[in-house]
Parts: sequence; structure tokens; C-alpha cells
Amino acid sequence: MRRSSIHGISLLMLMAFILTACGIQISPVKPTASIGQPISGGPALIQGSFNYTNDFVVETYYVEQAVAINDMTGFIKRDKEWELPLNGQVLGYLKIDKDKKEGSYHLALPVVPEGLLNNVSHGADKGAGVQVFAVTYSPNLAGGPFSEGDDPSYGWPAYLASVKTDPENKDEVTGGKLLIWSPDDQQEFPGGFGTDGLLFTADDPLMKVPAGYSIIDLDKIPFAVLRDQTPNVELFEPNDIAVKDYSKLSYKDAFDTLFNKAKKEYAFNGFTGKPPDWDSLYTLIAPKVDAAQQKNDSYAYFLALREFIMNFKDGHSSLDGASNQAQYNRDHIIGGYGFALRELDDGSVVVVFVLDKSPASAAVMKVGAEVTAFNGVPIKDAISQVKPLGTQSTDFGLRYEQVMMLPRCAVGTKATITFKNEGETAQTVTLTSIQDLDSLYATYNGGQMDENALPVEFKILPQGVGYVKINSNYDDLNLIVRLFMRALDTFKNNNVPGIIIDMRHNFGGSPLGLAGFLYNQKIIMGQLEYYSDKTGKFEPEGPPEKVYPNVEQYQFGKEVLLVDQFCYSACEIESYGFSQVPGMLVMGQFPTAGVEAETARGDFKMPDGMEITIPTGRFILPDGSLFLEGKGVQPTVRIPVDRNSVLSGTDVVLQKAIDQILSGK
Repeated sequence: MRRSSIHGISLLMLMAFILTACGIQISPVKPTASIGQPISGGPALIQGSFNYTNDFVVETYYVEQAVAINDMTGFIKRDKEWELPLNGQVLGYLKIDKDKKEGSYHLALPVVPEGLLNNVSHGADKGAGVQVFAVTYSPNLAGGPFSEGDDPSYGWPAYLASVKTDPENKDEVTGGKLLIWSPDDQQEFPGGFGTDGLLFTADDPLMKVPAGYSIIDLDKIPFAVLRDQTPNVELFEPNDIAVKDYSKLSYKDAFDTLFNKAKKEYAFNGFTGKPPDWDSLYTLIAPKVDAAQQKNDSYAYFLALREFIMNFKDGHSSLDGASNQAQYNRDHIIGGYGFALRELDDGSVVVVFVLDKSPASAAVMKVGAEVTAFNGVPIKDAISQVKPLGTQSTDFGLRYEQVMMLPRCAVGTKATITFKNEGETAQTVTLTSIQDLDSLYATYNGGQMDENALPVEFKILPQGVGYVKINSNYDDLNLIVRLFMRALDTFKNNNVPGIIIDMRHNFGGSPLGLAGFLYNQKIIMGQLEYYSDKTGKFEPEGPPEKVYPNVEQYQFGKEVLLVDQFCYSACEIESYGFSQVPGMLVMGQFPTAGVEAETARGDFKMPDGMEITIPTGRFILPDGSLFLEGKGVQPTVRIPVDRNSVLSGTDVVLQKAIDQILSGK
């Protein structure tokens, strides 16, 4: 797939010496009439269908859908960073049925294709070789419909492709169908995988193939050569990417299956302080699961699963409780007293929001009041005892959420609060909670969530500074790229003195390497790893992740990146890329959330409509440490969390960034 299409989905990386051992020759000359005239017979129109379970790709990330035949030279060379040539790309029509989670396509073949000729017969003959293609899902990310310029493809097909792959063996091709084109009837092609089980290696048995197009069925022994004029070629969602469906199992069987998989494949196994004590956790949760099953109690099962998830120390582990979530929210969240709190750098806790006609306002609590005790417990200790809403990867993320959740409860709950308004004496009041979500949203995500906002918004501020806010990476990716480029073009055309890139309040999605528009060098990220059943340890998946330079390049006098604790996951990867642009200044009151892992292989459907996500891929730095997880992107200029910043009613971080650009320093 395109390099930015699915974060963490990589395929097939073997050592380069295999090529030497196999004697594979690759011709850089595209076929012309001198190599082979149009040949009758064989496939002319390929059609097929597919099913998918991970809907975020084809339903969220892409709207410009297509299917293509992709040159497999990258796989033959075992080079994941081999760039797909433009001339060999052939696109076809693709239709998605979101309700049924299925699709269909048809693709007309050119008379003579323009892929690369590969001699895959181990040098046994001197023939020109054959062109080798896989049919693959090939949506558009940026620019025109072909994969080129700022939207190249590297390696070979991965997601929804006509070949099957083995994630436990560097994603080697194990089955499915290939499309080949031979300039004459004298060329040879593998007739099987050979004793090593690998395709295009020296022990492959060989067979002669007809001139023109053929479909090679890799699931037959020996491989079958299909010459139907309109063959059906299915596309496959990789098993490791597909959602794991345990929903039809009993409560106990579903939990045990999930537990055993998580115990092996949890991304942060082996890192001190990250994984739970697996045996102790099972001893704690399993009896509660058994009790829920005996009583057929869905809510009790939900509570057991929630307790299980809350023992993970990363922000990607989560539970969707389906219908049970509403009851939990009633019991723990929707009640409030009409006020919200923030903890300052000096440890004091102040009221930053008071709801009109609420218990807090009736008690004459005012914005700016300092709260010193909650239910008779000193405020610092009371905060430390709060159960957070979800899992967290950092201490600062946990603490922020505990402060936010301190006043949350069921409607009708009584609490005793000691507070002191500015210039007044301290008082202790007993309040009874009401249904109140306004006070929750006052500090959750900074109160700035807008589901109707574009993923990227930009403007030139009154001071003349360019400002672009990336609200989400979980949206139409093509739209994100185009809007970001539109912002940069606007800033360039208006000669702004500097730009501010605001990544605050972005919950993630797919990283797009947007820093490539601002830097003409590759930016090296983390190395993705997954657990392998074959080796019993985590193994690298492809080469390290990179941000590649874009064809279009922009430079501005000053560049400032804004980050905060609500920038999660893909937002953090995007922010890290920006932070590596020379001269980029990173500003914020907090680092990014430090929630960095890969979850595409860790989605699980559980009974009663519940779903669990557990990260199974991790990103490692050369020294063996975790990339961003638990740390985040750190500000180079930290803005204090003090009374002025939380009570001023203005965006002090943004103002500091504007001042920095205009300062002349």
C-alpha cells in the first residue's frame, strides 16, 4: 500500500543476499513491441470481491477508492523500500458496501503491460523473463490517482491483496493468486514453493508459461496456470489485521482466549513497569468472569473486563462496553456538582469553571477558588485515590485525569468540599450532585471538541502569523493532506513571518509524515516490532518507520509546534516528525500523551457487543528503548501551569507562540 496508508502494516523483508543466491535478474527495460507484440488469449478483464473487518481503512481513511495491478519486483528483490514505477501502474474501479463490509472490483488489462521483466528461473535460461503483478487495494492519498510524487508506494501489496502472507515469517507470500505477463512461450516461472516454502528462491521447481497474461494460482500443488478471459481474483484481508471475533464464545472462553493472546503478544511485555503481573491478574479477574457467566450477568462481565483493562499501563488499551457503558456512566460519570478543577505547578488546586444554577454556584463557589479538601481528605491525597476514566501511559496524564474525575459520581451523591474564594475565608460545604456534563467537558480535552470541524483548519492571525490546526488524523487522509498543503500555500503567498502548527487536542489516527513538506531529509522514527510464535520473541517488522521528503517543499522564517497531553498516538508521531524539522520550536504546558503503539492487530470482539483493544505492536529505538511511549514529544519551551494560564480565559500557549515569532529572536 501507499507509504502512509496504514500505520504499522508492513510486509516481507528478507536479507538481500537471497538475490545473489537465487540468481534473479531484473530488467530495467519496459516491454515494447520488439519484446512481444499484442498476444491473444489469456485474461483481459480481472474481477473479484473481498470482505473486511477493520473498517477504519476503507471507511474512514480513504474516499478515493481504486484497485490496481502492482508490480511485484519489490517482493522478488525482498526490498520493502523499492518504489513502484509509474509506468507499470494500472488502475481499476472498486465499489465498497459499508453495510455488508464487502467490496467488488473490475480491472481491464492493457494489451502490453509496462511492468519490469524479472528472470525468476534462477538464471537457468537467458530469456527476457516475465512481469509479475499482484492485484491490490490502491486508494489515493495525495495528488492524482496514480502512486507518484508525494504519494509513492514502497515495497509490495499488503492490505486487501490477491496474495496471502505469513506474518510469522516476515510476511512471505504463502498463497493466493498472481498475475503474470510473458513476452513469449519460452519463459519459466516457479511451479511451487520448493522445500524452503518461499517463493522466488533457488529451490523452486520451474514450469514453462504461455505467452501473454496468465493467472498463477499459488494455492494449487503444483501451481495452476489459469487462462480464463475474465478470471475472478479474490482480495484478502491479512489474518493478523482482521478483527479477532470472540463474540460467539461464552464469557469464560472469550476471556481466556483473549487473556492467553494478550499474555503473549502485549506490545510492552519485557519493559519494566508496563505489563501487568499476568498470573496475579488472571487470579483476580477469572473468578469474576466465572461469576458473571453463572449468573448470565452482562454488566458484571463488563465490570470484570474493565478491571482487567485498567491493569494495563498504556493509553491504547481500552474497552467499549456497548450497552453496559451507559449504566457505568450513570453510576460513575454523569453526576457532578457544577464545578471543574485544575492542579497548578505549585500543587494548589483551583476551580476553573462554575456552572450557573448548580450546587457549586448555590454555595457561592467562584472561579479561582482554591479547594483544599474533598470529603475530609487533603486535596492532594483525594486526587491520588481517584480511579481514572481510562488507561494512561504517563504519570502526568494519569494525574490530569484524576483531577478531572474527582467530582464525577452518580446523580444524588453527597460530597463535602472545603474551598476558599479569593479574598474570603475558607468554608466547608456539603453538596448533592446533579446531572452535569458541562463541568466534565470544561477540562476534558480543554472543552474544545468539535465533531463537525474539518480535520485541518487554518488562518492568518491578526498579527500576520500563519496558524494551522490539525484537529484529527482520523479522517479522510486525502483531505488532511490537501488542507495542510492549502494552508502552507496560503502562508507562502502571503509572506507570513512564521507559522504555528497546533497539534493539541488531536486523538490520533494515521500519521501522514506532513513534516516532509518542511524538511528535505528523511526523518527516522521507531522500528516496529511484533511478537512471533515461531521465535517466541518480538521481531522487527520491515525497516524503521520514516518521514520522507515531499516533492513540494516550504520554508518559513520561524516555525512553532504546539503540543499537549491530548495529542495521542498518530498525533504524536506526526508531532515528532515536525519536532525534527531544523529550527522548529516545540511549545506547550505538557508533552504529548506518550501513548505510542500499534493496535491494528489488537482489536477483539467480545460477547454482548463489547470490544477490547490491546496494543500488539511497539516502536523501538536503536538503544532498545521505547519510541515515545511513556514519554511523548517534549516541549523545548514549557509554558507554566499557573493561575494566570488556567484563569485568564485566553489561550496563553498560543499567545506565547505568537510572541515568539514576532520577537525577532
